[in-house]
Parts: sequence; structure tokens; C-alpha cells
Amino acid sequence: MGYAKWENFQKVISKAKTACEISGHLISDHFVDVNKMVQIGSLTTRNIDDVMLTRYACYLIAQNGDSRKQEIAFAQTYFAIQTRKAEVIEQSIKELERVSARKKLTDTEKGLSSVIYEQTGDNSNFGFIRSKGDQALFGKPTKAMKAHWNIPNNRPLADFAPTIIL
Repeated sequence: MGYAKWENFQKVISKAKTACEISGHLISDHFVDVNKMVQIGSLTTRNIDDVMLTRYACYLIAQNGDSRKQEIAFAQTYFAIQTRKAEVIEQSIKELERVSARKKLTDTEKGLSSVIYEQTGDNSNFGFIRSKGDQALFGKPTKAMKAHWNIPNNRPLADFAPTIIL
């Protein structure tokens, strides 16, 4: 990460461990102290301290490191971009779930409308039945729910209802 001395990098690791602990995570789940053998001369090896890190630990180290160092600046930028990508993906998934739920509701209402038409010969009672369903679900008829949610009268309540309700 651009640190010339291991001792200086250990200070950053220590700050990252503190952030980890304060945020409610176990340090041992993300920072594992290990030893490794390195070659220090011709055919000579030495045991040195090292740390194995999770992605989360790397993120915390990047956030606690010296942003003047190119490696730290790169890591900070990388994690910022990845966070934004994850937010966009999460929002897209929510939108797809909503569209899917809205389509399912539309299909169900078409089926109900068809049954009402078969039984009565017209669909004039469909709005009344839907309003009774809204009354049962929300404790208010459709018209009152539209007023409560500031929905234009010419738009369906379902266009504005949360996905869980759909």
C-alpha cells in the first residue's frame, strides 16, 4: 500500500481494526495475524509477521490510510466505485421486483375482472370490489387512500403502492 516501513503500515492496520470493532464486527473475522517465510539473502530465509485480510478489512485499511500514497488513493477510489455500482444494482433489483409485482397484480385483476364479467355480465362492480379490498387492507377505501398518498384520481393506487403491498 505504498508504506516503506511495516511499522507505519501497522498503525493503519490498527486504526482499521478499531473501526472494525467499533462498527460491531469481530476483528478476528477480518484480520488474521500470520507468519510467513521470506528470503532475505542468498538461500537465507526469515520468519516475518503478516496479516491476512478480508475485503472488508482492505476497505477499512484504504479508508484509514494516507491518501497521498498512490496505492491508498487507488484503493479508496476502487471501493467508492464498487460501492456506487452495488447501489445501482440494488436499486435496479428493487425496480425489477416492483415491476414484476405490479405485473402480477395486473394479471390477477384481469382474472378477477373476467370472473366478475362471467358472473354478472358487466364489470361495473369491479371498482367497488377493489375499493372494499383496499378498505380491508388499509382501513380506508381507495378514494381515501389516494387522498392520503396524494395520488391523482386518474391514476391507479397500485402505481404508487410499495412493492410489499403489491
